[in-house]
Amino acid sequence: MQIIKDKQIVDDSWSYVADDAELKDGDISVSLARWKKDKQQLLKSTNKVGVRIGPADSVEDIAADLKDIPLIELDFPAFADGRIFSHAWLLRGRYHYQDEIRATGHFMPDQVFYLSRVGVNAFSLEKTEDLPAALSTLNDFSVNYQKSIC
Repeated sequence: MQIIKDKQIVDDSWSYVADDAELKDGDISVSLARWKKDKQQLLKSTNKVGVRIGPADSVEDIAADLKDIPLIELDFPAFADGRIFSHAWLLRGRYHYQDEIRATGHFMPDQVFYLSRVGVNAFSLEKTEDLPAALSTLNDFSVNYQKSIC
């Protein structure tokens, strides 16, 4: 599968492991609940481990662990929930997280530009055929009225 990362379409090396699934080899992401429950085991892994955060999750719950997490996935379970935008801003603005922040789930290609303004630098769209259109939205505006995280 392909994603947009740092304004390029690239192959995705990460896979999400559900809470009830066995851990597997390769770069994986897990839910915040699983991270909290199995953190010590996950930190011992030779693979990279990322954390998936939903709208109702608290970014503060992983603030102390950010140095050990190379990927934060911000999951949009529904198009209408905008709390993910705040999570991204907190990660970049308050906690100075420098690694990959990836939007995943039910968001629209039209939101990619706005997500990038609050710190998201990677996008996993539901339909890979939408990647070129979403990538083009990153250049929609040449002038911004507000400051940005990025």
